[in-house]
Order: sequence, then C-alpha cells, then structure tokens
Amino acid sequence: MKYINRTLEKTLTNYIGKYPVIMITGPRQVGKTTLLNYLASISKQKINFISLDDMIVRAQANEDPELFLRTHETPLVIDEFQYAPNLLSYIKMNVDEARKNEMFNNGKKVGTLYYLTGSQIFQTMKNVSESLSGRVGVFDLFAFSNREINGFKEEQFIPDINLLKKKEPLKRLTVNNIFENILRGSYPDVRLDKEMIVEHYYSSYIRTYIERDVRELIKVKDENKFVKFITTLAARTGGEFNANEISSDVGIDNKTVEEWLSILKNTGIIYLLQSYTNNNVSRTIRRPKIYFMDTGLACYLTGYTNREILEKSSYSGAIFETFIVSEIIKSYTNNGIDPRRHLYFYRDSSGKEIDLLVTINNYVYPVEIKKSSNPGNKSIKNFDVVNKFGMNVGSGIVLCLCKEILAIDDNNYYVPIEYV
Repeated sequence: MKYINRTLEKTLTNYIGKYPVIMITGPRQVGKTTLLNYLASISKQKINFISLDDMIVRAQANEDPELFLRTHETPLVIDEFQYAPNLLSYIKMNVDEARKNEMFNNGKKVGTLYYLTGSQIFQTMKNVSESLSGRVGVFDLFAFSNREINGFKEEQFIPDINLLKKKEPLKRLTVNNIFENILRGSYPDVRLDKEMIVEHYYSSYIRTYIERDVRELIKVKDENKFVKFITTLAARTGGEFNANEISSDVGIDNKTVEEWLSILKNTGIIYLLQSYTNNNVSRTIRRPKIYFMDTGLACYLTGYTNREILEKSSYSGAIFETFIVSEIIKSYTNNGIDPRRHLYFYRDSSGKEIDLLVTINNYVYPVEIKKSSNPGNKSIKNFDVVNKFGMNVGSGIVLCLCKEILAIDDNNYYVPIEYV
C-alpha cells in the first residue's frame, strides 16, 4: 500500500532535534512505526531501529538495559518500548551524559537520540514523567483522520465562522458513503484495503489487544467479562459514563470498572470528554462522556456489520456524533495540541446540554452535531448558556448534513460536516 502522509509529520519535524527523546503513543496498528520509518527514510542521518515485540530482543533489554543501549547506536527507534520500562532510567543517563559532553567538552550537538513508540501509555507515563522530565516530547497518534485519507491540509478545528468560510471542505459524500466509512473505521489496514473483511479485522484486533496490551497491564480472570465490558462501553459511545450502570450490566464492581476504563483510555481505545465547569457555572453534571476513537471498532463490538441497518438504527445518532467528535479530537492531537485543554461538553441538572464546547483564547464556541440536513432552530436552543461562562462568546455552529454554510441568526450557523 502507498504511504499516506500524516499531519503529525510536520509537528514532529519541528520538534526533532529540540528534544533528546521523542515519544509517540497511541492504539495498536494506527501507524506509529510506519510514521517513524517514513521520517527515517527522508532524514539526512541514519536512524536505527529495534523492536521489543521480538521476545529475544525484549529479554536483552530487560536483563541488561545498559548493555542493550550501548549495543545499539543512536539515533535509535525503540518500538513498543513499554515492554522494557527499565530502559528509561538508562536513556536518561545517556541523554544527560551527551548534554554534559556538548556543554563542557565541545561535544557534538545532542539532537534527538531516541524515538520511542508504545501502545501502553498506562504503564509507562509515570516512569516517563519521572525519568525524562524536560527531555522528552510526547505525541499522540490515532488512526487516520478523513483529511489525512483524502490528502487535505489538517489544522485544529476551531468553529470560528470566519475561519471556516476560508477552509477547504472535503468532497461531499452521500449519507450511504458516510455510514460506510463509519462502519469500516479509520485503521490503516481496514480503510485502505477495500477487500479486507471488516469483521475479521476487528475480531483479530480485539484478540491481539487483549493478549498483548490488557494481559500486560492487569490479570483478567475472565476475558469474556472484559469483552462484555468493552462492548457495553461501545453501546454507550457518545453518552455519559455511569460506573454504577456499567458495573450492574457487566457484573463487576466499581473498582474494576474504573481500572478497566483507565486501560481503555490510556491505550487510546476510548476518549473521555470532560464536562465544562468554572466558578460562574453551577449545577453542571460532572460525569464525562465516552467516545470510541474508532467507529469501526465500536460498530463491530455492538454487532453492526451492515451499513443500511446501522444507518436506520437507534444507534446511528450516537455513532454519527462519535464519528465527528473523534475527527475533531484528531485535528488537535495530529497538530501536537492537547485536546483536553480545549474540548468539553455541557450538561446541567436542568437537562440543558451542548454536544461540544471549544475554548480557544478565552473564547467559547458551542457546537451541536446532528445527523440531519435541516436540524431546525431547536438545535441551538441551549447555546445561550455559554453567556454566563464569563468568556467571550464565539460563533455557534450546528455540524450537520447540509450542503453549504447557512446562517441561522446573527451568530449561529449550519455547517456541513465536510468542514471538520
């Protein structure tokens, strides 16, 4: 398959040479290694590669980390580095020694010595923050965004209507095409190979995920319950996380729910969108909303294998919202920006809810997401709640299936989803 350029390439290129260590984290099979191999292929210097997926190499790295690093010349890619977390302290020592040599002995410029990739953020981030503070640049990579697949420039999504009017929209798709894409998901293998059988791919993916990631992090006594747990969450994508409901449905205690949720979150399978709150806002619901970062995986887990059935189902609204929100999240992570600082939702005890709030430079932009070509004025009925946030209020938009940007009133607009 032909290599498809990733938006994160630009961000990484800007940081390579500035951080001694570059770390890329994200779910399995999203293209982390492929991305680094591409950057290595266009680099002016040779970048070596070693994978800890190899059991023999992994054993060497764990048994004698110092010798392992001395054996492999930098700059060095260490793939799946979480399998040998003890390497981090030795990487720190090597980095510090190189910096000392540059500073006091007229040594060569340090640059980037190590490139680390891993799908198990949960296990390693504490070690990274403790061992490599000030020495590492951390970047998240998810599966393809629609703009990447179609070769379009991708910037962080800001709902400012003046910016949107200048933005190049994606090619308009039929509803059938949209839901076909939702059903297939955005993992490179399944999205680029049209002959790939979706059910086979995601069945293998779940099996590999449990065997390689989950078992490394926790001892799951009943794998069927873990599958039921992740399936239960998939059925709730786009909805609020309620530990008590999930505990009851799956048959596990709340502590296990939180532990397993943390694993899914920190291995990039799900994203928890936090509720917006500040000192000017009271009676807000604090529970986060759950979004699967790949709609194909969510559809597989919930048993949807047919596009027409999916489109007509009661699940279609939630999975459509998940599709749009995950694309917006990727627009931030792909540009090296932490979405947790900018993306929220709103819901209060009176039932007022806004699907998405985007906060940028003390401006707040309310966003609704509707699987409709003509959502009607009721879609913006709750937008006025942002007036009490104590922030500047930007344009409000309704992302929907309309053909072009249309004004609803002076400050609110219908916007086609192709502008995401």
